[in-house]
Amino acid sequence: MDQGYVTDYRERGYGVIRGVFSPGEVAGMARAFDRIYAQGQAHGRSYRDKNVFFNVSEDDNLGKIMRIMQWPAYFEPVLDEIRRDRRMLEILRPLIGDNLKQIINQLHWKPPGAAMVEFGYHQDIRSRRPRSAYRDPAGSYIQTGIAIDPHGRGNGGMTLYAGSHLLGELPMHKKQGSMYTQMTEDHIAGFGLSPDSRIDLELDPGDVALWNVNTIHGSGPNESAIDRRLYLNGYVIAENCDRGEWTFRNGEPCDLGEPVLVHYEDLHVRPEPHYVDA
Repeated sequence: MDQGYVTDYRERGYGVIRGVFSPGEVAGMARAFDRIYAQGQAHGRSYRDKNVFFNVSEDDNLGKIMRIMQWPAYFEPVLDEIRRDRRMLEILRPLIGDNLKQIINQLHWKPPGAAMVEFGYHQDIRSRRPRSAYRDPAGSYIQTGIAIDPHGRGNGGMTLYAGSHLLGELPMHKKQGSMYTQMTEDHIAGFGLSPDSRIDLELDPGDVALWNVNTIHGSGPNESAIDRRLYLNGYVIAENCDRGEWTFRNGEPCDLGEPVLVHYEDLHVRPEPHYVDA
């Protein structure tokens, strides 16, 4: 594997590895996405079962849509195998080693014609809460995204600022989360970012992108005729995180067992399946 992405990640805050997964593997992931989207539509509202979460919302143009779904690996074998595939380990190993947990296992959709599927500019560090559970975030955490569809500016692909991770954590907090705001440069005014460092991430199906928790990124509307599906998996050096599911232990893939604490604070208080109010 070409190691150029390692230098890009360290110096620019992101990297891309081309053609990691074959067309056949991508097709299998796409079918899993479709099955899960149909489940979300059948629920008709946001639904949780322990760490598994279907985030269903009302779109002004399309009605009920699902923009994200968390932890499909608990019940979807195809996606479980991909998240702990040895190719993912080989991508991560030069940067964070081979004793890794996961704190993100998430599907993203951007249906064509939707009124609101943007993500405002943000840094992923904002979501590492409680902060006491996450040590050395900039050096220990890597977010990855596997492109299921062609991924670019036209269908709401990611836009990021190369080198922005070197600024550290910035005061970008908004009352409303990035999932509910448009991607506008107003959110990053005053941070001294050069327009020349703005990158529209272009991916083909099967490519893997990775970025730092401090890299400023967002994504705009889908103005195309195709979806923009992205499979996110966030990994962390195990000893630096008190939460998360073991994914690789001494380089060996780990099976999922009974869910452990990740983001859902009431996991042990309300573990039963239930619908979630907006």
